[in-house]
Amino acid sequence: MNLDPRRMQDWQIADAAEDRAKPIRRIASELGLRDNELIPYGAKLAKVDYATVLDRLNDSPRAKYVDVTAITPTPLGEGKTTTTLGLIQGLGVLGKRVCGAIRQPSSAPTFNIKGSAAGGGLAQCIPLTPISIRFTGDIDCVTNAHNLAMVALTARMQHERNYDDARLTQSGLRRLDVDPNRIQIGWAMDFCAQSLRNIRIGRGAKMDGFEMDSGFQMTVASEVMAILSVAADLRDLRERIAHMVVAYDKQGHEVTTRDLEVDGAMTAWLIDAINPNLVQTLEGQPVFIHAGPFANIAIGQSSIIADRLGTRLAEYHITESGFGADIGFEKFWNLKCRMSGLAPDAVVLVATIRALKMHGGGPAVKPGMPLSHEYLTENLGLVEAGCANLLAHIDIIKKSGVRPIVCVNSFHTDSPAEIALVRRVAEAAGARAVCSEHWLKGGPGAVELAEVVIETCNEPNDFEFLYDLKMPLRQRIELIAKEIYGADGVTYTDDALAQARRLEAQSLGTRLGTCMAKTQLSLSHDPERKGRPTGWVLPISDILVFKGAGFVVPVAGSIRLMPGTGSNPAFRRIDVDVDTGKVHGLF
Repeated sequence: MNLDPRRMQDWQIADAAEDRAKPIRRIASELGLRDNELIPYGAKLAKVDYATVLDRLNDSPRAKYVDVTAITPTPLGEGKTTTTLGLIQGLGVLGKRVCGAIRQPSSAPTFNIKGSAAGGGLAQCIPLTPISIRFTGDIDCVTNAHNLAMVALTARMQHERNYDDARLTQSGLRRLDVDPNRIQIGWAMDFCAQSLRNIRIGRGAKMDGFEMDSGFQMTVASEVMAILSVAADLRDLRERIAHMVVAYDKQGHEVTTRDLEVDGAMTAWLIDAINPNLVQTLEGQPVFIHAGPFANIAIGQSSIIADRLGTRLAEYHITESGFGADIGFEKFWNLKCRMSGLAPDAVVLVATIRALKMHGGGPAVKPGMPLSHEYLTENLGLVEAGCANLLAHIDIIKKSGVRPIVCVNSFHTDSPAEIALVRRVAEAAGARAVCSEHWLKGGPGAVELAEVVIETCNEPNDFEFLYDLKMPLRQRIELIAKEIYGADGVTYTDDALAQARRLEAQSLGTRLGTCMAKTQLSLSHDPERKGRPTGWVLPISDILVFKGAGFVVPVAGSIRLMPGTGSNPAFRRIDVDVDTGKVHGLF
């Protein structure tokens, strides 16, 4: 079957490929899974009983472990997931036993501007529609678990307002005395809904709830999603849920889900979601899709459980970190690897000529609008100027002790001279460099990339963390700001500074990791500053505590936990063929 991404949309390619896809049981068998370790969701999807598999393979050799990250993207994304899947397919062409792990697509970008996160062209996961919509229900379970905590909190506040201590005691409750001005979480939903960022709840009579300010955040920004990403097993997940801080009382003490006695019920929502999901590439390689936290507002990684499975079942396991190396890879490096005990054998840095031109001073790239001619014709000057951003990301990865592999994710509008220029710049900076045509050609187009990855994996590296957890919180934030982002220093709002001092006094800042929340559209906190900004200071506006997930979250600038839906969202082009029931328009 001739599948040409230049003439077909992603959903059309996926739809055609699904007719010849392998049954999921065959995918599982080829990966080395047994029948009793598979939990089928029809013929094309399954979950994997991770605990049984890891127990069986506890002493098995570990696969080569590869992370895929990127330069600072345009708002359109630069094909990092596409490259991850292309690399998996390329290794498959070379006869390697390979699998991968990517994050679950969120409905927020799928129905908004960026589209699904299942790859594109001839480097995709299938079946596209269930992966992008509903899937096996994991995000719904996370949403419900999160909102159950808010139900418990707001109901408790109402009852404590309405009942005296004797009545509370009769109900088996103790007074928590929650401070309504220090609620730490809001409600969650898996859409971009700017009108729900700031709301007033509990209006009406006294039995209609506790009236206070509240708001919604995306499910992928929830601490529950972060916990799903980092949990080692169900026992660990249960304990982490219990440590979630949802509010503070009027004396400044933490109020946790355990205090609300809702931690067990929240975990009950997640007992299926903790099992990773198994799908396949267009060329029949296995891929785990599990957890979906964004990298600009959360940890930005697929689950540790999925990576542990992949590194026990395959020769090569490819995982993906969200957005650029400044946020996604930095969190992979200093949070995920620290928690999982795994270290990368290679790191692939994805770049596009389009993004380099933007960083070199090209016109603004706006979702839903045609690209300017500068992006469609050769312009070596813009590419060369934009390589400053590429060099910054190369330097970030080198600081981890791993030599990066720069992969130019090729578009048909790229000229040979532009690609050659990027390769020269990357190699002069000490990186390996390759151009890959996986979007157009699938696995055969990624063979050169796969060969370079194999070569790199066979060489030793000096991987080490950027900071020790004993380093004080503010010192750690400044280190990340200067060494990773290129800032001259850090400033704090009064509230953020007070929170930092409280955390340092409690020693939380040295027991928990640091998960920065920052725009993905710039190395700085300002999305309008492209390239490699200099002469700036990182402003910390808030510091959140994700005690269950195991990190504090310094918030840089005006990053929001609930993005907005754009004026030309993807949902305008998504529809259903009522005769076949098939969805079209996904990308």
